[in-house]
Amino acid sequence: MYKIIGADGKEYGPITADILKKWVVDGRANAQTKVQLEGTTEWRTLAEFPELAAALPTIAPLPSTSAGSVVSATDQVNGPGIGLIVAGALNILIGLARLVLSLFMGAIMGTMPAASGQDAEIQKIIAMASGTVGIVVGLVVLIMGGLTIFAGIKMRKLESYGLCMTGAILALIPCTFPCCVVGLPIGIWAIVVLSKNEVKSQFH
Repeated sequence: MYKIIGADGKEYGPITADILKKWVVDGRANAQTKVQLEGTTEWRTLAEFPELAAALPTIAPLPSTSAGSVVSATDQVNGPGIGLIVAGALNILIGLARLVLSLFMGAIMGTMPAASGQDAEIQKIIAMASGTVGIVVGLVVLIMGGLTIFAGIKMRKLESYGLCMTGAILALIPCTFPCCVVGLPIGIWAIVVLSKNEVKSQFH
C-alpha cells in the first residue's frame, strides 16, 4: 500500500500499487509525485519505485542533433565547399582575363582600317564579341565566380542553404573552359551532399 502527496499538497491513501499506476495513466500522478510506502516514514519520488516507474509513459528520444551529427554534416560539406571556392576563383580569373582581352581587342579593332564586303562583316562580328558583349560576359562570369565562392564559404559553415544550392548550380553552368571541366563534378558533388537530410537539417 502507498500514500502520495497530490499536486494540491494534500495526502492521499493508502492505496494499492494498481490504483496508483492507474492514477499515473490518468495524469493524477507523475514521476516527481512524492510517494510513501506503507510502514515507512520516508517520502520518495514515484520514479524511485521500480514497481511504479514501469507505469510512467515512455518519452520518445529527441531527433538526432547530437555533436556527432553536426560533426558528420560538417565533414560532408567541407570538401564540396572548398571545391566551390576553387571553381569560383577560377571563374573570377577567367572573367578578368575576358575583360582584359575584350578591352584589348576593342582597342585593336578601333585602329584597324575599315574593310569592305565579307571582311567587313567578319570585322563587325569580332568587334561585337570583343567589345560590349565581351565585357558583359566577363562581368557575368565575375559575378558568378563571386557568388560561388561565397556559397562555398557558407556551405562549410552550414549557413544559408538556399545560397549554397544556388552556388552549386552555378558551378554546373559550362560558361568557360576549364571552369566547365572543374565546376561540373564539383557542382554535382555539392548538390548530392546538400540533398542529404542529415546535412540539410544542420543548416541554420
